[in-house]
Amino acid sequence: MFTLVPVNFFDPESARQALQEVAPLAETDRIGYRQLPRYGAVLIYDIPSGTDVPPGIFDILERLHECTEYNKVLCSWRGGVLSLAIAQGKSLLLANEYAAPDFTTAQYYIFFAMKSLQLNPEVTTISFLHSLAEEEQMALYRYFKAVETV
Repeated sequence: MFTLVPVNFFDPESARQALQEVAPLAETDRIGYRQLPRYGAVLIYDIPSGTDVPPGIFDILERLHECTEYNKVLCSWRGGVLSLAIAQGKSLLLANEYAAPDFTTAQYYIFFAMKSLQLNPEVTTISFLHSLAEEEQMALYRYFKAVETV
């Protein structure tokens, strides 16, 4: 679970409350946060027990600028979770994670996000943080201008 808060509105004392407004938290849940200066935001997230690692979306947001196209789509699909960030130029439009137990479901969320932002896949390069199986890559090539690994 995570949320993004504009840096101007972020207060470390109210980080738990900000996350509770978008997701249920248990009293025992620990909260972490990391600044994302490139987007003028702070990522607030719950910390799973036994780790201090931020959610996968953090790595995506840290590397989204490496996508060279104006429409930037960067994903990770691991462990049944699709992490997805979309930007146009330097403006972050979407950062979310979705339960996607199979690649067809992951594609559904990618296309749903693209459609909701009125982005055309045919003129967009989609990038992944990791390599995809050949059949997954080919499935995306049917719709996207290019499929890359960053």
